[in-house]
Amino acid sequence: MDSIRQILARLNEHEVEFVVIGGVAAILHGSARATLDVDICAPLVEPNLSRIVAALRGSNPRWRTRPDRPPLSDDPEALRGFRNLYLETDMGILDILDEVTGVGAYDQVLPNSAEIDIGQMKLRVLTLEALIRAKHAAARRKDLEAVKELEIIREKLRERGRQ
Repeated sequence: MDSIRQILARLNEHEVEFVVIGGVAAILHGSARATLDVDICAPLVEPNLSRIVAALRGSNPRWRTRPDRPPLSDDPEALRGFRNLYLETDMGILDILDEVTGVGAYDQVLPNSAEIDIGQMKLRVLTLEALIRAKHAAARRKDLEAVKELEIIREKLRERGRQ
């Protein structure tokens, strides 16, 4: 979890506009599942691309989906037009998506998020309802298994009057 916290802190410090999605969002909602990567939804346009590049500077960011693992360009202009950035850094794995299946592009994800405080950070996190929709829509085995747990969490929150 330290690597996850380190990545999120770095993005926060550089004022990257993003919403936490995926496994980390599930954990922040109370899931007991483990995750080894950070998934975020972010607008992949200027000036956010410059902030992303600045946040990752010094962490040896490289493309994790290519066998030769080339370094991420330090020039935000070279990233224009990308819809997703699948990266490996010295801090850990970071996947940056401009759209969440079942929710939409960043401008639809943002209103389906809530701000939470974790330690010294304020983060925007996909709401539990939107996360369940996204996991259903992704329909991968691991996502459908996660939905079961997230629905139990949702039910317990409703019983406590929190949702």
